[in-house]
Amino acid sequence: MKRRTLDILFSIGGLGLALLLLAIGIVLTSNANFAKSYVADQLSQQNITFKQADQLTDEERKSACVVRYAGQKLTTGKQAECYANEFIGLHLKSTADGATYADLGAPQSKLRAQVAEAKKTNDPTLASLQEQLSEVSAQRETVFKGETLRGLLLTTYGFSEFGTKAAQAATVSYLAAGLLFLLGIAGLVHAFMTPKTQAFAPPDPSN
Repeated sequence: MKRRTLDILFSIGGLGLALLLLAIGIVLTSNANFAKSYVADQLSQQNITFKQADQLTDEERKSACVVRYAGQKLTTGKQAECYANEFIGLHLKSTADGATYADLGAPQSKLRAQVAEAKKTNDPTLASLQEQLSEVSAQRETVFKGETLRGLLLTTYGFSEFGTKAAQAATVSYLAAGLLFLLGIAGLVHAFMTPKTQAFAPPDPSN
């Protein structure tokens, strides 16, 4: 095979691959932009704002991201992660001694049964049991709302991370496409500088 023909084939293959990587990069960029705008739109609709720096409690000040985002409106995935883990998570730990919504189900059911039994027997502890049931029920409702919002924010953060990874992959695709394009052009230049009659000579294994 002629050296020029081989150079042209490799160059065209490289340019074709460069175009493919360019197309992949464009698709990844489009997905990254969609994820970024979608996350910002959805979070903006929640109208969540971090507490002002001078309003933070001593516990809240221990979180670097809560301090960094103080006073800002929540619009990005990183902010959502911070608010979910470092703000909501902190306050959930101080509610019902850190018990989860599922954890509080058993004591709530037990108190309901005790209240029902106390009503039947006119137990003098009925008022105390009802008060305990109201407290546990309020705690469980608060924890449920906190866990739900925290879960939604972390899901949004996860979606935003897919967008971030897509943007990074797009950058790699663009760089690889650029490199292959330059190599392809260089190969074509070399091909047309090579005499048509020059044959491809493989390296001598004895050297």
